[in-house]
Amino acid sequence: MKQLKVKKVGYSEKGELQFPEATHHIDTDNWNYNVDVKAQFGLAYDANHLYLRYVVNEAHPKATSTVINGPVWEDSCVEFFISFDGETYYNLEFNCIGNRVVGYGNIKPKRQRLDQARIIEITTTPSLGRDVIDVKDTPTEWHINITIPKQVFAEASPCFEKGQVYNANFYKCGDKQKEPHYLSWNAINSEKPNFHLPACFGRIIFE
Repeated sequence: MKQLKVKKVGYSEKGELQFPEATHHIDTDNWNYNVDVKAQFGLAYDANHLYLRYVVNEAHPKATSTVINGPVWEDSCVEFFISFDGETYYNLEFNCIGNRVVGYGNIKPKRQRLDQARIIEITTTPSLGRDVIDVKDTPTEWHINITIPKQVFAEASPCFEKGQVYNANFYKCGDKQKEPHYLSWNAINSEKPNFHLPACFGRIIFE
């Protein structure tokens, strides 16, 4: 099991929030799709938020989902799953134009989507803009900054402070991309692509 030490978010000399550097690799190709996709992430926190940054390099970034709780996993997509109690977990999924879907519960099918009013509290800043995009066969680097308020996790009532330990995994996928792929941070033990396996989450430790 991988472990990630999560630092408090930093600020510039001018007092501007600085998203964490994306230095952790999402490079476990559990099902040998053998695609040329590189993805990295960074995670930071304060008492009321989680801050995520993903940086992706791929040849065909594509996004068609523009509605909340739409099928973003079919697009060029990054994902963050987290469990605060070791039993239930949240799946937060984002396509390359910043649209999102969030679910909560136990393993499938005993899960529910969060309502739009809560999901819209998650802010995203995608480098590729927010319009439908389809870049064909052009090596492209894109990034996305994500701010997740603690109230998004209302069912779990988590505590974001030093010493807290939770289970999580980070992913890069694209179910309907030109080259489908399913990459993870922590390895997944499954015959077929499946990110919804909390037993395969890694560990994050708040410093």
